[in-house]
Amino acid sequence: MFESTEFKSLFSRFRDQKVLIIGDVMIDTYLWGSVARVSPEAPVPIVSGVIEENRLGGAANVALNVKAMGAVPILCSVIGDDDRGKLFLELMEEQFLSDIGLVVDNHRITTQKTRIISGNQHLLRVDEEMDIFLNKRVQDQFLELISSLLESGGIDAIIMQDYDKGVLTPRVISEVISASERVTVPVLVDPKFRSFDLYKKVKLFKPNFKELTKGLNLDIKNNEIDKLSEAIQSFQAKQNIDTFLVTLSEQGVLASQNGVLVHIPAMKREITDVSGAGDTVIAVAALCLLAGLPPAELAAISNLAGGQVCEKAGVIPVNSDKLLEECTRHFRNP
Repeated sequence: MFESTEFKSLFSRFRDQKVLIIGDVMIDTYLWGSVARVSPEAPVPIVSGVIEENRLGGAANVALNVKAMGAVPILCSVIGDDDRGKLFLELMEEQFLSDIGLVVDNHRITTQKTRIISGNQHLLRVDEEMDIFLNKRVQDQFLELISSLLESGGIDAIIMQDYDKGVLTPRVISEVISASERVTVPVLVDPKFRSFDLYKKVKLFKPNFKELTKGLNLDIKNNEIDKLSEAIQSFQAKQNIDTFLVTLSEQGVLASQNGVLVHIPAMKREITDVSGAGDTVIAVAALCLLAGLPPAELAAISNLAGGQVCEKAGVIPVNSDKLLEECTRHFRNP
């Protein structure tokens, strides 16, 4: 593995890529504080000295990871016509992300996940969201926008980032995949279980272990590699998926293509927060795929990138310079 890979040259090739990211977006809000005592009203901690921070989440975090690697992301999603929607647009502008692919729906709310954290201890999460599928009118508008972006040319890959909040409807999934075939642009998918078996004829399919077992109704452990491999290859053949990549937490990642399976063990790290790691993995995998890397190398670099963001608290994008240094150190050519 990596016998002829020159990582600096590889990473420089990422800058030539333009990636369309389609899926559910959200605001990740953090209330950072400290706990000194327990409430006299109930056996719960009192958090004081709170500092609020808002970050882009969901498919927007995939866009941030694509941008962090030097490529050009175009985010396509639907937000609400509400205060959180306005905040989301402000956060996009702060991160120099284009809003050309966003649709505003006055019948939906913008998803927000609020986490209360003391030190590195995650105390509570409050989700404000709706997960019903987009109505026909909004789907029409959304698909027309996606179609125009694809037909304008220059898109190198499509990432479908499914957080099961209703943007990726069965119709959106089907029509985006059909459109990708017409313009010969590869589709990579980070799925959720509700639409798990709707993703067919895609270039890369990347569930995590929980999504895989729930989507396929499996009773299996993440270290049972042989059983996992059998289930993956069966589903892969049925769905006509080119490359299958499943993340297995502390067991690393498992990649499958053309009947060949590769298990990449996890690197040892100090894990602080796994939030957003899947966003990083799919973003880096897309760029590695476009650079022509084989599944084993794609999986190894994506696995390293996903592990990197787990060392920090909260949802953050990958650090490209640090990833380049880690790739050079861990996969140094002989």
